[in-house]
Formats: sequence, structure tokens, C-alpha cells
Amino acid sequence: MDKLKSKVFWVIFLIMTVFTASVLGFYNAQTYARERNEIVHNFNQVENFSNERKMPFGNAPMQMPEEKDFKNIRYMDNTVYTVVLNDDNSVSEIINHSSKDITDEEIEEIAKSLLSENRDSRIGNLYFAEFSYSVNNGTMVIIDNEKTNSTLLNTLLICIGIFALLELLIFLVSRKITNWIIKPVEESFEKQKQFIADASHELKTPLAVIMASSEALESNPNESKWLENIKSESDRMNKLIADLLELAKSEAVDDKSEFALGNLSKTIEKSILTFEGIMFEKGITLDYSIDENIELEMNEYKIKQLVSILIDNAIKHCDENGKITVNLKNEKDIVLTVSNTGEGIPKGEEAKIFERFYRADEARNRNENRYGLGLAIAKNIALSHNADISASSENGTTTFKTVFKK
Repeated sequence: MDKLKSKVFWVIFLIMTVFTASVLGFYNAQTYARERNEIVHNFNQVENFSNERKMPFGNAPMQMPEEKDFKNIRYMDNTVYTVVLNDDNSVSEIINHSSKDITDEEIEEIAKSLLSENRDSRIGNLYFAEFSYSVNNGTMVIIDNEKTNSTLLNTLLICIGIFALLELLIFLVSRKITNWIIKPVEESFEKQKQFIADASHELKTPLAVIMASSEALESNPNESKWLENIKSESDRMNKLIADLLELAKSEAVDDKSEFALGNLSKTIEKSILTFEGIMFEKGITLDYSIDENIELEMNEYKIKQLVSILIDNAIKHCDENGKITVNLKNEKDIVLTVSNTGEGIPKGEEAKIFERFYRADEARNRNENRYGLGLAIAKNIALSHNADISASSENGTTTFKTVFKK
């Protein structure tokens, strides 16, 4: 169970981590692309202005209306310098398009350093590269990446911080989701362990009696009581095994192969009438009311078994000269109720009585060869018919209610 829990946790954790990292990575990539596109845009803009200054008209160079306009161009998002080069790549003119406090000599040194790379253009890694530049038609455009570096690094650090916080949150959420997913499995596993322990316990007693009686029979072959003990305990084991097999079959709630549209009213009425003789012998009064011609997609054998279990349970717990009432009503849903007078279900035990091997009176049930499996079987039959079953006790009357949803 611990291994399963660990695997589920790590799968959830890794999926959520990859998703978070992908979102933050995509955001950083978008920011990087935007900054790079801005630099390329500035290169193109400066080069267009520069080309317009040099564009010939006839045999004379065409000047812009005001020469100073080009020199006074400012760029809001970047620090840009334009360096006009001679044919031998020496600096002819320097234009500072920013308000940054930097001398022409410093710009010239930067230009010479970048020209020594012998490349027409280079943007580089915008997280660390100090400058981006482009050389075209004797004009060198230099962009100071200081602001870009700062923007990208700050964005990256913020995303790393957010990722760290989200990882802590993901860890806690993954644990909670894992516990929620594993809880039904743990409950089922615990029930299975309890079931095996209970079944082993129930089989252990008759086996011990059979073995002891067999040994006694060997010593006293004329004592018939040992054979009677063996037969009695064998019958108990046979009943238990039959109930266990029936329980296993009833848990196959998805098996609809034997379902067919049938008359639920007639099926339940027939099941009730089979118990009239037993009730008469015990002095129990039977009262039933069944709405006619209620149809249901059902397994008729299982429905009869469900009714038999509920009525048999009512007979066993009905007081002397008591009363059993069975009603089937076609309302918003189809509702079957089986009630009996007598000792009620202990408070807080209403849900537990449907658990396997549950017995309120251990001694009484053992004497009657009852193993607490009947109501568990009834619950599984109800579930297979998309029905809810519940029990309640009030004012000396215990009622089992089965609601078949339409």
C-alpha cells in the first residue's frame, strides 16, 4: 500500500511540476522573444532613417527636411547609438540617441571592440550580452542591453521564486489528492484483510470441532455423538462457504447479462407469500401493500433473494406475536420497505449492519448458523440494480428501505 501511495504521489507531483515549469518557461520565452524583437525593430528603424538620409535624387543626395531630426531620435525602450563608418571602418560620426551620460570617445571604443569580432551583426544572449549591434551600408547601430539584461534577469528570478512557492503548494496538494485517491483503496484493502480474518475465524471453530471429534471417534468408535458433531460442524462450514460464494457473486455489480424488464410487483409478492407459513408458526402478523404492475430492468432471481434476505432478517428479529410490514410504492422512485417490531438496531450501527460478518448478537447468531453475510449480499444486490438500501430503528420498529432509482 505504501508503494502504491508513493507512486501515485510522485505521478501527480511530476505532472503538476512539469505543467507549472512549462507555463513559467513559456512566459520567459515570450518575454525573451519580445525583447529580442524590440532590438531587431530598433535596428531596422535606425537603418531606415539612415538610408533615407543617403538616398540619392538625380545626381544629388537627398537630405531630410531637417538634418537634426535623425540625431534627435529617441528610443523609449533601448539605449541606441549610431556610428557612421568610413570605407576603412574608421569612425566618421557618432550619434547618441539616448540621454545616457556617455562620451563619444566611449562609444567609439565600444564600436571598435565590436568591429573586432568581424561580424555584420550580433544580438547574443540577452541575459548577459552587454551590447547588440548591426553593420549595414557603412552604418553601425549599437544597442546597450543593460535594461534588457535587467528586465530578463528580473523576470527569470521572479519566475524561479514563483516556481519554488508553487512547488511547495504542489507538494501539499499532491499529498492531499493522493490521500483522496488512495482512501477507497485503503478502505477496500482493510476490509479485505478483515474479511479474510473473519472468514478464517469462522472456519477455524468448526474445523477444530471436526478434528477433535474425529480423534475422539477413533478412540470411541461406538459413540455416535462424535459423528453428530462432525455432521453439525460440516453443515455449518457448508453454509458459510455457500454464503461466501453468494457474496462473491453478488459483488459483481456490473454484470447485467441476466437483467430483463420484469414485473417487480409480482416478483416481490411471490417472495413474500413463501414466508407466510413460517410467520404463522411463529405467531407473526404479516401486512403488505404492493402497487400493481411496477416494471423494472432487473435480475428476477436476485430480487427474490433480496426480498428473502430482508424478510428472513425481519422474522429473526421480530418480537413474539409481533408484526412484519412490507410495502412497495411507485413514487418519484420505486421504494421497497420491510419493517418489523421488536428490538431495534443499536444507535450508530445502522450502516455497519451491511458489513460482512457484522453481528450484533454474537452468541445468538452462532447458534442459528448466521454469519452476518445476508445483509452484505442484500446491499450488493441493491447496488447492482442502481438502488440504495438503508436501515433505521424508531419507536420499537426496524425498517429496511430500498430505493430503486428510475
